[in-house]
Amino acid sequence: MQRFGFERCYGVSHHVSAKVPSKNQTKLANGETEVHHRPKRGWIWNQFFVLEEHMGPDAQYVGKLHSNSDKGDGSVRYILSGEGAGTIFLIDEVTGDIHATKSLDRERKTHYVLHAQALDRNTEEALEPKSEFIIKVQDINDNAPKFPDGPFVATVPEMSEVGTSVLQVTATDADDPTYGNSARIVYSILQGQPYFSVDPKTGIIRTALANMDREAREHYTVVIQAKDMAGQVGGLSGSTTINITLTDVNDNPPKFPQKNYQLYVPESAQVGKPVGKIKANDEDLGINADIKYSIINSEGANMFSISTDRDTREGIMTLKKPLNYERKKTYTLHIEGVNTHMDPRFSYLGSFKDTATLKITVGDVDEAPVFSMDYYIMDVYENAPSGTEVGAVTARDPDSRNSPVRYFLDSKEEEVRYFRIDESSGVIRTTQPLDREDMPWHNITVMASEVDNPSLLCHVPVTVQVLDVNDNPPEIATDEEVIVCESSRPGQVIQTVTAVDKDDFANGQRFSFALPSQLPVNPNFTLKDNEDSTASIIARRRRFNHLIQELYELPIVVWDSGEPLLSSTSTLTLRVCPCQRHGRIRMCQGEAFLSSAGLSTGALIAILLCIVILLAIVVLFITLRRSKKEPLIISEEDIRENVVTYDDEGGGEEDTEAFDIIALRNPAAAEELKFRRDVRPEARQHCALPRSHRSPSVDLDEADVHEFIKQRLVEADMDTTVPPYDSLQTYAYEGQGSPTGSISPLDSPGTQTEQDYNYLDDWGPKFQQLAELYGEAESDVTT
Repeated sequence: MQRFGFERCYGVSHHVSAKVPSKNQTKLANGETEVHHRPKRGWIWNQFFVLEEHMGPDAQYVGKLHSNSDKGDGSVRYILSGEGAGTIFLIDEVTGDIHATKSLDRERKTHYVLHAQALDRNTEEALEPKSEFIIKVQDINDNAPKFPDGPFVATVPEMSEVGTSVLQVTATDADDPTYGNSARIVYSILQGQPYFSVDPKTGIIRTALANMDREAREHYTVVIQAKDMAGQVGGLSGSTTINITLTDVNDNPPKFPQKNYQLYVPESAQVGKPVGKIKANDEDLGINADIKYSIINSEGANMFSISTDRDTREGIMTLKKPLNYERKKTYTLHIEGVNTHMDPRFSYLGSFKDTATLKITVGDVDEAPVFSMDYYIMDVYENAPSGTEVGAVTARDPDSRNSPVRYFLDSKEEEVRYFRIDESSGVIRTTQPLDREDMPWHNITVMASEVDNPSLLCHVPVTVQVLDVNDNPPEIATDEEVIVCESSRPGQVIQTVTAVDKDDFANGQRFSFALPSQLPVNPNFTLKDNEDSTASIIARRRRFNHLIQELYELPIVVWDSGEPLLSSTSTLTLRVCPCQRHGRIRMCQGEAFLSSAGLSTGALIAILLCIVILLAIVVLFITLRRSKKEPLIISEEDIRENVVTYDDEGGGEEDTEAFDIIALRNPAAAEELKFRRDVRPEARQHCALPRSHRSPSVDLDEADVHEFIKQRLVEADMDTTVPPYDSLQTYAYEGQGSPTGSISPLDSPGTQTEQDYNYLDDWGPKFQQLAELYGEAESDVTT
């Protein structure tokens, strides 16, 4: 059997020797042992290695293929197939030597898979089966480390401690990290010392110098190198740049550029307006440089205030009170500037504040005159003659020159001039008599200017009160009519009247009332002064009738208690009408409904329309109900017994329409009233005498109750107008009673004593007629 193998030729051989064929012995029947020779495999499996980046003039020898059947006579032909066969890798068909014809790059392709086969050159038969092997590209250090993310930008706070981490950088190497030191990287710093350092293994950049001050230097450039081969000589390297910026912390207090400042402010400066600026410098940035200004002495804080401009960080001074050059010419302000955001790590540096002194000089300005008061209140009596002095105003020039002042009234206020002012003295006088009832207060504006400089003006409000004198008589309001009820009785109060007076409270608080003395005594009404500025109208007779006389006039004299005493006569109109009582208010019946309802004409029409619609619905309902009743006898041809059931129930004890209950209580009286109560009676005349004229008992013959009931039964049977069903009438007659008669006061004759029945008015309108009947009867008896 043949043997096929691989060989390497440069120093390191990966050739594996052929194995010795094992012998299998079989014991035969004759005791002999047969030896079987197992065929050996001719291929020897190996890996080939080829260096990358071969730059020599000759092809690079890779290895050799060899078969045991090859006797060296050229009868064996070697064939190579697979990746790069025939292009990159060539084989000598006779010797089996493999060469690489091109320079290889491990970073592009690390290995190649090929197939080898040995053929008989004459018969082209395979001497060995096709076998697969690998050619690996062996790495060399041909790639330098790189920083794929560089250059870098980093920040670190100023004044950081030594060793504060800034940034970590990482370099990559394309060489094989598993073979040699080609990809083993070491970091070092080329630029940036002594401020920063780098860890050689991790690439972490740290601060190497303490108390780095941003205000001294803010930006740093650091160059980091990465070198392979563990930093040995001959290793490849790459570098990157890191731009490091120190961020700000509050490590600097505010500072005023100078300790003393001066400022000129005119005395005419407006309150609430800025008058100057001051600024303290802070080398920090952002919120670390924010400053709050304040005035720390009372002299300056009372007159000025200071605030901070957020944009410019300047202190803006504002005037709190008006300046007066004549009173105070200078002010000294102690101003303090303090950082608003403190960092406790730097408290050891001291207080983060500074102070400065500001001297303000008040400038003299020609000012307008100043009145002695902010406003004036004066008074004058009404009806005073024209030219009456009301009062005087005073103004002066506040400047040291003390220029004379001229007074005048504002011409834009009143169309009618009631006052004038003396331009030299400031005395205000009336131009015409004033009426308090027309205008009790007058508001005017007095203006003053310097004679030397009329453009400088000042003004002051003046209020003039017009004092009252008793020049208006009192009056009684006669707009509303006084209602007199027909049932009024003598001594009854009809109405309480009051008076009004246009004069003020002092002269109009007390009124007196009386009827005119020159007129004859009024037979119908009188007047009572209640001595509390009111009077009561009292009826002098009873039984007013609006059909006989509806309107009465009552003149009343009223006078006040002022000086001089004034009076007036007012005539009241009294209207007579039937009354209804609603609490204490009496209104005519015709007016009571409308006034109590408070409805308009449109509302009344709507209500009436609704009532009409409801009535129409009721009528329609009754009509439909009647139309649904069927006759008892359906047809003349179909006559049969019919049972008709009526489920109508009587009214019970409250049903007084079925029969006359009076007949049961008094059969004698029933003889007079024999008409049916359950049938609509015919029109009849029935007049009742007053109870006072009736006898205590009625002289009737003894009535037989049995005959009485039989008579009522016959009437019910013969009446054709009653409903077609039976009704049960119960007569609970108890007899004539005692021979002595009734002890009821209603059946007793009158006592001829005078009795007041007016209290029946309080029971409602239904008892008014009864009260009138008893009242008439009493009056007739009296006469």
